[in-house]
Amino acid sequence: MFYDRPVLEVARDLIGCTFLFRGMGGRIVETEAYAHDDPCCHGFRGRTARNAVMFGPPGYLYVYFTYGMHFCVNLVCEGEGIAAAVLLRALEPQAGVEQMIQRRGIADPKLLCSGPARLTQALAIGRAENGLPAWREPAVVLPRSGGDGSPASWSRAAPRLAVTPRVGVGDDPSPWRFVDADSALLSRRLPQPAR
Repeated sequence: MFYDRPVLEVARDLIGCTFLFRGMGGRIVETEAYAHDDPCCHGFRGRTARNAVMFGPPGYLYVYFTYGMHFCVNLVCEGEGIAAAVLLRALEPQAGVEQMIQRRGIADPKLLCSGPARLTQALAIGRAENGLPAWREPAVVLPRSGGDGSPASWSRAAPRLAVTPRVGVGDDPSPWRFVDADSALLSRRLPQPAR
């Protein structure tokens, strides 16, 4: 299974894939990895009612509420019992754009899904979607163009990747943010050397 692998591999391989929720979404252009032994990971201190989905099985949506106002969506990976997930940070809107504009109240494509909270607002993903599978409606991840669904095909048609430290995790220098280096729809611009 695509998600039953190390979180850093999944986070990298999701760039260029398509994420759709109820037929709306687009190409994934930015992700971040969160591993079980990472102090920034919600599962680092153990299983709770809030983070239980993150402990597997892989391939499910882990949706959480943050800052008392925003939802964020992750894809659970690695083996069951291991808390690891990939945060979807930005999409290139492609399907259902008019509905996204209505939900966000913004027409600028650079602001529709460029950030984890914007993405969930645009796609109407909330607490009720926590624990949904990511391989059948209403939530699906499709391989990159040129892929046929087999594990080997996920690396075909890979975009030019850049890797940076994650956003908003303090001074942690771990290079666990993966982006399509040619996308203008990232949540944060790339540092000059990474472009």
